[in-house]
Amino acid sequence: MADDMYSEPKPMSAHEKAAILFIALGGDYAAKVFAHMDEEEIEAITLDIANNKQVSIEKKNMVISEFYQLMMANDYISTGGLEYAQSVLEKALGAEKATDILKRLTTSLQVRPFEFLRKTDPSQLLNFLQNEHPQTIALVMAYLSPDQAGIVMSGLSIDSQSDVAKRIALMDRTSPDVIREIERVLERKISSLSTQDFTSAGGVPAVVEILNRVDRATERAIIESLEVDNPELAEEIKQLMFVFEDIILLDDRSLQLVLREVDTKDLALAMKATSEDVAEKIYKNMSKRAADMLKEEISYMGPVKIRDVEEAQTKVVNVIRTLEDKGVIVIVRGGGEGMLV
Repeated sequence: MADDMYSEPKPMSAHEKAAILFIALGGDYAAKVFAHMDEEEIEAITLDIANNKQVSIEKKNMVISEFYQLMMANDYISTGGLEYAQSVLEKALGAEKATDILKRLTTSLQVRPFEFLRKTDPSQLLNFLQNEHPQTIALVMAYLSPDQAGIVMSGLSIDSQSDVAKRIALMDRTSPDVIREIERVLERKISSLSTQDFTSAGGVPAVVEILNRVDRATERAIIESLEVDNPELAEEIKQLMFVFEDIILLDDRSLQLVLREVDTKDLALAMKATSEDVAEKIYKNMSKRAADMLKEEISYMGPVKIRDVEEAQTKVVNVIRTLEDKGVIVIVRGGGEGMLV
């Protein structure tokens, strides 16, 4: 019994540490992080937060310090690779601590494959990849940032664009052995993956992220080719290309043109479950009388099915895409400026 009283404290689980970190961050910042997590993680961490009625300063500082060290190590890896991160961390924290941090980082957070290419200029990357097999190009692009991948996609030939887009969309899981072999071909010196777990990349969301950043002509050519080759895949991609919440990306003049074409009842239903930012953007581009009437219609609507809301939002999005296809408006893409033509 006496031995138990003086035993070492039980190590904290990842969820316990996350709960303490969220407590330290405060409600506003914690909510922003929760927005990027799945329901199971949120539920587990929320339970730990509820059970942590009091957290000592020592424990809070320890968790914050560990989090900072992991993020610092991750930044070093992104900047110069594992060897660079190891060197810098050893100088700052000592060899044992550096090894421990990198081991935890690479096994739990995982270092993304092709990290060395994410710092490469996209135009050079295009020259580097364009003669590779389409499957190799698709695999590499799936791990690039959407901005990089969009530039590379725009520079490929028309035939290659649709082929690569299809391969990215249909990609599911790739063996680490395959990734390592491609990395060895693309770079002589590359750090080997630290785990044998299969790694996920690609899929329809990945190709949508890329297409959202290419020019409209490139996007249209790829979609039209996919409509012939794989109509169901093309339709799934089109549905994700521009969502209702993306209205906030439209310039005021473009949004005003859209609102003229949208049925008021559809708009009211579509706004029943949207963010304050989107609602404010819409109201700002209406006359006060029209905005008041829209708010009144929404308030009188009462509870509605989420399926009906989504259908109404799709109708609004279809109006936006139709106006874009006609050249009436231009949607902001890849950080460019929206404009009227």
